[in-house]
Amino acid sequence: MESIQTKKPTTTAAKRRFVNASIAYIFLLPWLIGLLGFTMWPFIQSFYLSLTQSTLHSTTFVGLDNYLRMFSDERFWKSLQVTTKYVMLSVPLKLAMALFVAMLLYKASISMTFYRTLFYLPSLIGGSIAVAVMWRKIFGLDGLWNSLLGKFGIQGKEWLGQPDYALYLLVLLVVWQFGSSMVIFLAGLKNVPGDMYEAAMIDGAGPVKRFIKITLPLISPIILFNLILQTIGSFQVFTQGYVITKGGPMDETLFSVLYIYELAFKQQQMGYASAISWMLLVVIAIVTAVVFLTSKRWVFYENDMKGGH
Repeated sequence: MESIQTKKPTTTAAKRRFVNASIAYIFLLPWLIGLLGFTMWPFIQSFYLSLTQSTLHSTTFVGLDNYLRMFSDERFWKSLQVTTKYVMLSVPLKLAMALFVAMLLYKASISMTFYRTLFYLPSLIGGSIAVAVMWRKIFGLDGLWNSLLGKFGIQGKEWLGQPDYALYLLVLLVVWQFGSSMVIFLAGLKNVPGDMYEAAMIDGAGPVKRFIKITLPLISPIILFNLILQTIGSFQVFTQGYVITKGGPMDETLFSVLYIYELAFKQQQMGYASAISWMLLVVIAIVTAVVFLTSKRWVFYENDMKGGH
């Protein structure tokens, strides 16, 4: 009798857990279908294509030939060089600008709320075709920039058509879109204890010293988060190069994703384009891993401050 009474609650609890799990999976089902259908299946398919010589009409298995082909493809190395240079320039500048503006705007007031919204707006529209076209018009031969230079007697140029300037102008565009990073920095700055600043001021520390000794260490996890996000996003840059410069002049803005697009949809080399996509994934993974490994030296968490490690 005691054995039967013991099993009954156990069976009831097991049924309850099964029902709860079933309900959870039912609610997760739309997301799971999206993950499998729109993420995992294309992921697997692209890897298979990278091992083939594939066009819209035929697919031939070639093994690692596409990966070996990269070593002799000058345009691939050029695109990787351009993309790396873009990342190394745009990410630090964008984060520095975002942190600078966040430091100016982190105090709570009605006017500061307005300015935060104003500075965030470029990030909302930054990836759009319209902004890219606007940027191309501004630095065109008859654009706003040349009009301003003309007032000072300086002869303008087709700036985006100059190999020495084109990439830097695209970097300038993405630095202007610092709003999302700024908002994240603002959230981090609000968590810095005010009494630490007060104690430092009593000890005679100036604004620069307080920023270096207090602000940067305490928001270093936020810096790491922004750094990872912006690095991954910058390696995937496409719109600016496609709309503004078409990868020119002389391939100076030929980003890796733009080269992949040209191979896949213009030259119908789906297999080779997929192989380069996987190589780009490897590069992003390596860079991200390096950032995480080196972060142990400059990122400080709450336990570090308390002497927990």
